[in-house]
Parts: sequence; structure tokens; C-alpha cells
Amino acid sequence: MYALPDDLNDYADASTTPLPDYMRELADETRRTQDAPQMLTGPAAARLLELLAWALQARRVLEVGTYTGHSALAMAAGMPSDGRVISLELDPERARFARERVDATPLGERIDIRVGPALDAIAELEGPFDLVFIDADKAGYRDYFHAVLPLLADRGLIVLDNMLRGGQVLDPGAGGDVALTRELNRDLAADPRGIAVLLTVRDGMTVWRRA
Repeated sequence: MYALPDDLNDYADASTTPLPDYMRELADETRRTQDAPQMLTGPAAARLLELLAWALQARRVLEVGTYTGHSALAMAAGMPSDGRVISLELDPERARFARERVDATPLGERIDIRVGPALDAIAELEGPFDLVFIDADKAGYRDYFHAVLPLLADRGLIVLDNMLRGGQVLDPGAGGDVALTRELNRDLAADPRGIAVLLTVRDGMTVWRRA
């Protein structure tokens, strides 16, 4: 379930430059073989990530939540040839699947997939990162945001996915991690340290920079 109606979401994807064959093939295989295919980055969202990496001329990207490697490939496509993506994945089987598929693409050497709890991995990393993409367990978003903030380059961007939660953020009675997302949306918009914009791409993507 996404925030936009399915027909508008499909129209947005159809009105976006098609992804390369290896990404379309990965998306098809993900839908055929993996649990939770709704976690797959859609064409418009993938091209947005690529565009941001390109505009930043990002040489270092950090991704929290690999899934099958689709979004990592999107960002790598927008980076210079010496750019590198570090992608963090908790599930070893998902990481194995992603690594095999990513390594078979022209961009495999740009992507380093690491397995384990993201907060532990982030604590061992050194910045700066030009772009950070957070797309993992929703209850952990606030902790991920604060953990990566010290590693963000001065002109870097943090992107958080699924910030509309299929429209459930409009339900004041929604609890659990939907309530956490709603609270995080409020806090990011009010945080004097930065500028946040919540884009209605797919299921909502918040882009944040320092003020």
C-alpha cells in the first residue's frame, strides 16, 4: 500500500525514464522470489535517488536497509566512477541475495554490503557521507537519523523512505510505528538544525539537509 492511489503511482512510474535492464530484472526477480516485495524501490523513487546522488556528485553514500540491492544500484548509478555505497543489512539471507545480484551488474564494485545491526555498524564508520538513505525498520528511524547525522557531509542529504506509511499517518488513532513515523515527521519539520521536505513519491520520501 502506498500513499498515492495505485493509478497515480503507476502513472508516475510510467512517466519516469525507464530503469536499466539489470534493475528491471532485479525488480522482477524480487517480486517473484522474495518476501515483502512492497519494500522494493519503485522506478520513480529509484530515479530520484539516482538524481540526488548525481546532483551531489556523491562519492560516499550510506544506505540503512539493503533489501535486494535495488536502491543501492540506483544511487550507485548517479555517482562518479570512484564513488562507493556502503549498504547495511540485518538479514544475512537478504544480504547474500543482494550481493549476488549486485555483483552481476556493471556497478557491483561500487557497492559494499555489510551484514549486522545497523546502529553497531554506523558506530564503526567514519564520515563524511554525501548522501544517506534510511529504509529499514520503521521503529528505528529516529535512532538511525541521529546516528548518521554526525557523519553527514556539510552539504549532504539524508533521505528517509516510507514517511507517509500508506496514508496511515493521517489517522490520529494509528499507533505503533505509524505513530512513531508521524512524530518523526513533526520533529524533522520543526528541527532548527535542518530543512526537511516530505515528497509524495511512492510512499513518501523525506529529504533533509542542514540549515
